[in-house]
Amino acid sequence: MCGNNMSVPLLSEAVTVPGTEKETAVVIFLHGLGDTGHGWADTMTSIRLPYIKYICPHAPRIPVTLNMKMTMPSCKIQIQKRKYQDVYRLSQIDQKIQRYEFLPISPSPSCYMLKFDYVALSIDHSFFSIVKAIIDHEVKNGIPSSRIILGGFSQGGALSLYTALTSQQHLAGVVGLSCWLPLHKTFPQAASGSGNKDTPILQCHGEMDPMIPVQFGAMTAEKLKTIISPQNVTFRTYPGLMHSSCPQEMSAVKEFIEKQLPRV
Repeated sequence: MCGNNMSVPLLSEAVTVPGTEKETAVVIFLHGLGDTGHGWADTMTSIRLPYIKYICPHAPRIPVTLNMKMTMPSCKIQIQKRKYQDVYRLSQIDQKIQRYEFLPISPSPSCYMLKFDYVALSIDHSFFSIVKAIIDHEVKNGIPSSRIILGGFSQGGALSLYTALTSQQHLAGVVGLSCWLPLHKTFPQAASGSGNKDTPILQCHGEMDPMIPVQFGAMTAEKLKTIISPQNVTFRTYPGLMHSSCPQEMSAVKEFIEKQLPRV
C-alpha cells in the first residue's frame, strides 16, 4: 500500500466506511447541495458489502445563491453570463416563462431541461480534478479503477455522471440519484476520450421530486443512451418519492454495486 489521505484534497476529511475484511473495491459517493458526507456514509453503512470501502467526501463550503448566498457545502458551478459561482434557480420552473437555465426542449410543455448553453454554464473543473485524484489515490493503493464505482445524489450525482463521462479512468459503474447531466449539449463530443462508454450507469429518481423533476432524470437517461451503450443505462423511478432516497431505491443501489463489484 502507498500514499496517504493527506495528499488528496477532500479525502483527508472524507467520511470513510471501511470494509470488514480485505478491501478489494471502492465506492465513492458524493452528497448533494448543503449536505455532508456523514448522512450518506450512514446510508452506505446500511447497504455495505464487507469487501468494499465507501468514501463520502465533503464538498467545499461556498456561498450559494440558490439559498440566499448562505455558505454551505457545494461544488462550484458557474453561470458565466450572470457571474454566479454556484447553483442558481435549479428548482424555479415556470411553464409559461422561460427563466434563465430552463426551457422546454420537447413537444410536451411539461418537459424541461437545463439550458446550459443559454447561460453559458460551466463547472469548476478543479473539483472534478479532486474527484479524479481520489480515484487515482485508490488505484495507487492497489484498487484498480475497474473496481471503483462513482456515485452521488442530486448535485453529487450530476458531478458523478459528468466526471465519469469525461474521464479516461475506466470505472466499474456509476450511480446517479435524483440528478441530471450537466452541460448536456457538450455531449457526446465531451465524452470522445472517455474510458466509460461501456460502463453501466444506474439512475434512480423520485416521481414526486420537486427540486429536480423526474422529467430531468428521464431526459438524462435518453441522453446517456446516445453517449454510451444504451443497454448499459438503467433508469428507475419511485412513486411518491420526493427529493430523497427510500429503502427500495437503496436496495437497487446495493444490487447494482454487488453486480458490478462482485467478490474476488
